[in-house]
Amino acid sequence: MSDLAKKVEHQSIIDMNESFRMDGKGFKLWVGFLLVIILVAMAAYIYQLTSGLRVTGMGNYVSWGMYMTNFVFFIGISHAGTLISAILRVTGAPWRRPITRMAEAITLFALMIGAPMVMIDMGRPDRVWHVFAYGRLNSPILWDILSITTYVSGSLMYLYVALIPDLAIFVDKVKAPWQRKLFQKLSLGYKNTPEQEKILNKALGAMCIVIIPVAISVHTVVSWIFSMTLRPGWHSTIFGPYFVVGAIFSGTAAIITAMIVFRWAYGLKKYLTMVHFKALGKLMIALNALYIYFTVSEYLTIWYGRHEVDHRLMEVITSGIYGKMWFFMWAFCLFLPLALTVWFVMKKTEKYSLTIMMVATILINIGMYIKRYLIIVPTMMTTYIPAEAAGVKISYMPTVIEWSITFGGLAMFMLLYTMFSKIFPIISVFEIIEGIHQEGIEKVGVEA
Repeated sequence: MSDLAKKVEHQSIIDMNESFRMDGKGFKLWVGFLLVIILVAMAAYIYQLTSGLRVTGMGNYVSWGMYMTNFVFFIGISHAGTLISAILRVTGAPWRRPITRMAEAITLFALMIGAPMVMIDMGRPDRVWHVFAYGRLNSPILWDILSITTYVSGSLMYLYVALIPDLAIFVDKVKAPWQRKLFQKLSLGYKNTPEQEKILNKALGAMCIVIIPVAISVHTVVSWIFSMTLRPGWHSTIFGPYFVVGAIFSGTAAIITAMIVFRWAYGLKKYLTMVHFKALGKLMIALNALYIYFTVSEYLTIWYGRHEVDHRLMEVITSGIYGKMWFFMWAFCLFLPLALTVWFVMKKTEKYSLTIMMVATILINIGMYIKRYLIIVPTMMTTYIPAEAAGVKISYMPTVIEWSITFGGLAMFMLLYTMFSKIFPIISVFEIIEGIHQEGIEKVGVEA
């Protein structure tokens, strides 16, 4: 190992040990705040479980609402984590090294929050086992459960295998005895010998090849839950690639947001530099433009065809509260972030740059949540035979219960992510050192 790599390793051990500290006032307030939201959400869910779905805004017509929006949103965010990490690893992008673990952790925790939203939406979670006992192979719901289960298992294994070398590095360096024992058990006796390193890299390379098609298939199957259903706005051949692009788009934005937060909270400026943000910014521009193209294609096809039920769907989407959400999504969550990201990539100085990117990425995920909501609710409100003809006015408005559970899911995601970063190294030290040794510190992007 070169002297520079040794110095970087030594400094990274100091910095990571500092990030493991849980005695700060800010950390305690943050965790306490998240726990309060989670407890409120648990109380709301218990109330829903005992009272039934009548306490929500859902009914006979709109049987999918905010919970299914949460499901699609979190499953979408999960994609950019392992998927981007795997693609960048396969393509050999050297600047990926400091950000891979943040991305992989997002995947796992987003899946852990998103998947249970389906059970929350059911009203009778005790009947989940019916999917396995009486499931039919021609049911997209069964496809979804099988693909998500595979993805969770693969993502957990991928995160763990990539974590083993860092656990071995830190096993004698961490201060807390419980953490030392945990690292010792999980590192499996890894000593970073040439033979072990060769086996590890082969395992990671194989898992990258496997996890990429699994990740793509998961959100494709999620899209098929909608597109295989004969409902206006859903029965579309474009939904598979459309959902996958949207998932990578929102997930990449989530990674950038997490990077900025950790860079500020843990003082990781030396490891998360403008090299990484500029590279991800260029990727964001491409994904943003591609998603705008898909979205225009979706709505233009519906509008131009002028099919009677599709025309009524467009009236619902573009009028009233949904019209305001639709306009907000276009103006502030697609075109404005694109302009901000282009400005960020072209800007030479660092001043205010990351603040602009933080605003852009948060707006993107607000917009992506709105988009998922607009995919689900207006379609559920638009029946082939107009309900108004029978004197029925279809409406849906999320109740306090739904809002509480939604914010609780978001708080749980943040809590899991926070605690992971306090227990395990959030920066992949092993990959940084390996990259410095193989490609040089400039290509890795970290500061000496």
